Amino acid sequence: MNTHHSPRVLAVAHRGDPYRHRENTLPSVESALAAGADAVEVDIQLTRDKVPVLLHDRTLERLWGDPRSVDRLTAEQLDELRQGPLAVPTLAEALKAVAAVEGRRLLIDLDEPGPAAATWSVVTGLGAERQVAFCGPATAMLAVRELTPDAEIALTWKQPRMPVRALLDDLRPRYLNPPFGLVTPEFTAAAADAGLAVSTWTADLRRTMRRLRDTGVASITTNRIGVLRSLLDGRR
Repeated sequence: MNTHHSPRVLAVAHRGDPYRHRENTLPSVESALAAGADAVEVDIQLTRDKVPVLLHDRTLERLWGDPRSVDRLTAEQLDELRQGPLAVPTLAEALKAVAAVEGRRLLIDLDEPGPAAATWSVVTGLGAERQVAFCGPATAMLAVRELTPDAEIALTWKQPRMPVRALLDDLRPRYLNPPFGLVTPEFTAAAADAGLAVSTWTADLRRTMRRLRDTGVASITTNRIGVLRSLLDGRR
């Protein structure tokens, strides 16, 4: 999510390319990268043996038709759930897929502090510190910040008013990360006054993407990465 060089808006793929491939799988991540995503947002759960894997829900019911919760299964047991080319990937596998494409990143969404340490351990183990950014609520992001002074953080924020200065001082986020309904020119201006860029989620309609781009956001997350990429590139 690096915006140092130009004001261009970053295109972030929500859980990969979920209209083409099952969310949070390697085919979904790879499809998003091929479509020109600057970053791919993924969700993390821990297996019973504390391996970070890509999954949004606590259980495997919605995506995999298996009612068990991830934390009851080892990584090896999870690997046995393969459905053709689809499987629940490990964070390490996803990081390797992203690292294979120059200049792309993984945006790791942590809803709670629990997986932060195991997640950061995988990132550092692969030397992938520069290929990741983190998003999530304050509790989870403070856990990330305790592990590293340098990680790029987008603070997920669901209120129209800005975070208090004490939180920003502790967390040092680069982005404020609201749902798109909160984003107005006034919101992005207030964020800028607080020293923050705005990243926002999850915009799937072209008119919403256009509106957000015109409010001065730095990053847009979408389920339709091909549509967003073409809009930002001025193709349609």
